[in-house]
Amino acid sequence: MATATASRPTTRVTTPTSTTAERARSRTRFAAVFLAPTVIGIGLFTVLPIIASFVLAFFRWDVISAPEWAGLDNFADIGGDPTVRVAFLNTIGFVVAAVALQLGIALGLAVLVQGKLPGWLRSFFRSVFFFPLILSASSVSIMMSYLFNQNFGLVNHLLGKLGVPAVPWLTSETGAAVMVVLVYVWQNFGFSFLLFLGGLASIPKEVYEASAIDGATGWRQFWKITLPLVSPTLLVASVMAIIAALQIFDQPYVLTRGGPGDSTRTAVMVIYESAFQQLQFGRASAIGIVLTVLIMLVTALQFRLSRRFVFYS
Repeated sequence: MATATASRPTTRVTTPTSTTAERARSRTRFAAVFLAPTVIGIGLFTVLPIIASFVLAFFRWDVISAPEWAGLDNFADIGGDPTVRVAFLNTIGFVVAAVALQLGIALGLAVLVQGKLPGWLRSFFRSVFFFPLILSASSVSIMMSYLFNQNFGLVNHLLGKLGVPAVPWLTSETGAAVMVVLVYVWQNFGFSFLLFLGGLASIPKEVYEASAIDGATGWRQFWKITLPLVSPTLLVASVMAIIAALQIFDQPYVLTRGGPGDSTRTAVMVIYESAFQQLQFGRASAIGIVLTVLIMLVTALQFRLSRRFVFYS
């Protein structure tokens, strides 16, 4: 008598290891879907333009005709161009003045606001000092150009009421350079101010109380306690301020168009003029590379020197 063998359905045994691996792959695919737009955007609008700009620095190209190989001629040309030299010297001078003023004002106001002011008043000043930063640099510069116009500006009008003759704020070399610095600092010190507020808030109050018992108050507390303990924040604020200041364009372009003469012409203005006014895109790219190298060198020097004045608790 034949016996029938019943077929049993096969069941797949899922082990904890395979389940964990499948979940990991699922999370990876899920993350890739969300990261793809950002990665593609960075690649198309950041990485590719950087590569293209670097390659273009070795060509002559005016958009109309085909690119022509130039080798290092573009770099040699800008090295012998007095306008480029003056623009870089102006930029360096502007950075020294603007960054020192910006950090000094921001730190001083942060110390005052972080003092014994009530919380609501502290929040008020945070908002007021940060407000100029959310405005566009062009609109702020246009407003300031009207306020400080020599002929019909409100500032000279008020000074005239006091018997003071019209001041050439934007038409003299010294006045224009000072105004560019002041307008830039007024709009940008709020960011450094917020950084310093965060750094000051992280300093334990017990440190000040202990120093007060030892007789340290006022300036002595500032130099011996506040400044050393806020030095990491000072490093971050200075690095970001210098990088931004080396790329200044809007304020001098709108206020003075780089004048009078070349007194307020900056490196980025020369890049803009070379590319979009003279159609020398290879030359503009070469100037951009020189400016990028300068920013990297200055930043590296800051971190190198920070070993001497930055104290980490």
